[in-house]
Amino acid sequence: MVGQEYEVIWNATAKRQVRKIYDYIQQESLQNAKKVILGIAEATEKLNANPDRFALDKYKRNNDGSYRYFELYRYRVAFRIYNTHIRILRVRSTDQEPLEY
Repeated sequence: MVGQEYEVIWNATAKRQVRKIYDYIQQESLQNAKKVILGIAEATEKLNANPDRFALDKYKRNNDGSYRYFELYRYRVAFRIYNTHIRILRVRSTDQEPLEY
């Protein structure tokens, strides 16, 4: 899949999770909240060029190889690679108990 450009799409759940993360962090530091959210947004946009470089998502049951993840600022971003786009599925703190899906 190297060389192909993908559109990055966020699902509603992932958007809600990022908003909650922002709200939580900004209680202590607005600057850190902006840094974390901007970092996650920039990292997800970079997925469009080479998403296969990230590890398979071990928490996805019956992963066919299209479910992957990366971690940034103690947050785990799970995504799925389709033929023409990448869908951001969820964003969770690495401090939380991992959930299979």
